[in-house]
Amino acid sequence: MTHTIQLGELSIRVTKKEIKNVHLSVHPPDGRVTLTAPSSTRLEVARAYAISRLGWIRRQQAQLRSQARETPRRFLERESHYLWGRRHLLSVVFRDAKPSVALDHKRITLTVRPGSDSAKRAAIIHEWHKSLLHEAVPPLIKKWEPKLKVKVAAYFLQRMKTKWGSCNHRQGHIRLNTELVKKPKDLLEYVIVHEMVHLLEPTHSERFIEILGAHYPSWREARADLNDLPLGAENWGQ
Repeated sequence: MTHTIQLGELSIRVTKKEIKNVHLSVHPPDGRVTLTAPSSTRLEVARAYAISRLGWIRRQQAQLRSQARETPRRFLERESHYLWGRRHLLSVVFRDAKPSVALDHKRITLTVRPGSDSAKRAAIIHEWHKSLLHEAVPPLIKKWEPKLKVKVAAYFLQRMKTKWGSCNHRQGHIRLNTELVKKPKDLLEYVIVHEMVHLLEPTHSERFIEILGAHYPSWREARADLNDLPLGAENWGQ
C-alpha cells in the first residue's frame, strides 16, 4: 500500500511492506524521497520518522543539486566527450561516405556527410555507444549468471531519465541506461549485478540488500561513485 506524506513543499512516498526496519531514500538525479516501512507502521509514525530525518533529507538533496552536470553536447570539433570514465576530444570529419565513429587513444573521430546537423551527429554517436555496450554487457551477464544462479532472458539498452537500470523479474529481462557507456566499466558491472539480483528479489527489501552485499560487498561505494559522476545533459525529470 502506498501513501504520500507532505512536509511543506516536500512530498515523501510511503510504501508499506513485509520488512523489519524503515528505509528512507533520496533518489538521484532529482532528489525524490521514498520511505519504506513495515506493514504495521501507522502513517503518523512514518511522518514523525521523516520529520526527524528532515535535516539529512535536505543535505542529500542539496548534494544532488550541486552535483556536476554535463553541458549539452553539440558534437563539434574538440568538444569533450566521456567514454568508460575517461575524457576524450571529438574530431569531426566531413566526408561523402557512410557515417562512422573511431576511437584512437584519447580522440573520438566522427565521420559524417557534409551538412549533417548536430541531431544527426548525436544519433550516430548514440548508436556507437550502444554498440560498445553490446560488446561489454553480455560477458558481464555471463560472468554473474552462475554466481547468482539466475538466467537473464534478454537485456535492452535505452535512454533512461531517472534510472541507471531496471528489471522485469517475471520475464527475466533487464534494461540498462545507455549513459552507462560514459561511466567506468566497474560501475556498469555494479548496475548489471544490481538488476540481476532483482531476478531473485524484485524489491529493495532486506533480502535484496543481503544478496547484493554477499555477492558485491562494495555496492555502496559503487553506488556513491555512480551518483557523484556528472549527470548527462538531458532534462532529468520524473
